[in-house]
Amino acid sequence: MIPFNKPSITELEKTYMMQAIDSLKLCGDGAYTKKVYQIFGEKLGIDKMLLTTSCSHALDMSAILAGLKEGDVVIAPSYTFVSNINAFVLSGAMPVFCDVEKETMNIDASKIEELITPKTKAIYPVHYAGVICDMDKINAIAKKHNLLVIEDAAQAVGSFYKGKYAAGTIGDIGCYSFHETKNYAMGEGGAVVVKDKELFKKAEIIREKGTDRSQFIRGEVDKYTWKDMGSSFLPSDVLAAMLYGQMERFEEIMDKRMHIWNTYYDAFAEDEKAGKLTRPFIPDYSTHNAHMFYIILPSKTVRDNLITELRKREIQSVFHYIPLHSSPFGQQLDAKQQGLPVTEEYSERLLRLPLFADLQENELEYVIKNVKECL
Repeated sequence: MIPFNKPSITELEKTYMMQAIDSLKLCGDGAYTKKVYQIFGEKLGIDKMLLTTSCSHALDMSAILAGLKEGDVVIAPSYTFVSNINAFVLSGAMPVFCDVEKETMNIDASKIEELITPKTKAIYPVHYAGVICDMDKINAIAKKHNLLVIEDAAQAVGSFYKGKYAAGTIGDIGCYSFHETKNYAMGEGGAVVVKDKELFKKAEIIREKGTDRSQFIRGEVDKYTWKDMGSSFLPSDVLAAMLYGQMERFEEIMDKRMHIWNTYYDAFAEDEKAGKLTRPFIPDYSTHNAHMFYIILPSKTVRDNLITELRKREIQSVFHYIPLHSSPFGQQLDAKQQGLPVTEEYSERLLRLPLFADLQENELEYVIKNVKECL
């Protein structure tokens, strides 16, 4: 079976992890955590970043940082992973779901403003497939209505906006994932990026169980104590060592994934002209990271049949999210939800094809050949 995804782990990552183990500094914020911050600064220009145990925990931190409470509202897409909305629901806030663009599957910025009420506190754009949302429009709306912008950049590490701003650094708070399914992995892990200096100091406290221990370690205070609410969101330095190895291979992994993405894109051009499928659309303002290659099929029946046929041929292809507003728990929320026609239609037609750095050329050709034959 050609899997949908497989992490790319080499002897480099294993060496660094063993060095972290041998150092006997296994807990968070060790030498490799600091190396990770340094390399993210060098590669992506990020200077206010904190590693977390998962992107879910980065989102939990973002909800605390945003001061969300019962009765508040966050505008978000329904076509996203459940962790994204869980963070806000756990804080007592209510999601109001916005439809997505059929071209990108990103939140439709033109539909956000009509959803804003006096209870709205934040906008939550998700950069689907590593393609960045229309952040100029979203930031302008947020500024007009005094709202925070919390970016879900889980799939977008290495993506850029207008050739300058890294995903996760365009809004007020950004959240990354380093799950094994992402371009750069540490098994389970994530990070939160905070632009404002004072808010970043608060993020350090929240991440360290509500204490100012980080300042104490840097020698900025003579003792540390309980300062605010928080939890233990620090990942082990062993996992940071894995991520550091991945980031040292940043260009290698990016180049391999981009080659696969471009090969798919070129291979299915004629099929798109024939009306058999629709290829991904990349707006001019977004430089994507080849996180995912998906195709949009004419109907759910065609999509489901193609999954079945490819599996018979030892190829794992998968659909993606069940829209959250139609999920069992989503229907329990009193979100006063309007219809989301694009979300509902396109979520049933989207199919993701195998894409990982170590996908071999013959495997790639085999996938393309069989998709064409099945269609």
